[in-house]
Amino acid sequence: MQALSRLDRVAYRAQQYSFLVNATVLQETARLLSRTPRPALPGEVLALLRRRTEALYQRDLDNVRAGLYPRELLFQIPTREYVRAFPRLLLDTPRIVRRKRRGEYKDIPPVDKGRFPAYYRRTFHWQTDGYFSEHSAEVYDLGVELLFRGTADVMRRQVIPPVTRWLRETGVAPQHVRLLDVACGTGRTLSQLAAAHPAVRYHGVDLSPYYVQAARRRLRDVAEVALSVENAERLPWADATFDVVTSVYLFHELPRNARRNVVAEAWRVLRPGGLLVIEDSAQPSDSPGLAVVLAGVSAEFHEPFYRDYLEDDLAALLAERGFAVPAVEPHLVAKVVVARKPA
Repeated sequence: MQALSRLDRVAYRAQQYSFLVNATVLQETARLLSRTPRPALPGEVLALLRRRTEALYQRDLDNVRAGLYPRELLFQIPTREYVRAFPRLLLDTPRIVRRKRRGEYKDIPPVDKGRFPAYYRRTFHWQTDGYFSEHSAEVYDLGVELLFRGTADVMRRQVIPPVTRWLRETGVAPQHVRLLDVACGTGRTLSQLAAAHPAVRYHGVDLSPYYVQAARRRLRDVAEVALSVENAERLPWADATFDVVTSVYLFHELPRNARRNVVAEAWRVLRPGGLLVIEDSAQPSDSPGLAVVLAGVSAEFHEPFYRDYLEDDLAALLAERGFAVPAVEPHLVAKVVVARKPA
């Protein structure tokens, strides 16, 4: 158990509410300048989102009290990084708005079509260059944090408690544990995992060379980490290589067949008795009250496979492959699915 002082709790709430207010102001200003109407949500949905936000904050504090991850993660906002990225993101906003209005989802730099699958060669979220430039990697984390109004990292680190519990339950020494983060992006999830469990041997894979470069910079002080540019549908490791596999915000960006390929690869590289933790968007199966919110995501942010994802329940998908699924945990507009490969 870790003690949290009253000052810690007050400082944490002040930090989160400050980010929420500032992000809301920026979002509304951008909508006004771009003449983009704000989606009208029923009062009961807004109330549900407020309750879920408060529940997420409380869960974050409770996880620290329970020793599931360290106190430092509550205040690990990369302020300098965000300050550097903000002017670039701001100047880029008009291009994003124009791209969205014109529907230019293929507005990306020239790429090797033999290396990158067709579903990946697009401007997810209408972001400039898709996942194919240093600029995209540099502004991505701030853009996501503003979109989720300061809760993206809070939701993201909810993959840590299942890992901590698994380590406690199995009694495996962390230095003997190999963890793979699939679609590691710029390394945000791995950095939080490493803060909680510094002795674990970390691996990350992502399809974007630019995001992997950013992850290498972020994780340069992690004792043991190896990052690769690879397709999650064809992982380069032998069977039963890893004890734990994690993946955050990947599956909603995959076509249905690719989702199954990634799950099959996770099964293959995970050892018997190993742990799989997936975090992604909420789905109607676990969050029916958010159906109206989830329904608007596909068009608003150019998520072409999102509607199909909403109908393709993650827990059922994992069970279909043979995983045992002991827990599905809703977290605001996300969910964490905890699965085990039978021993």
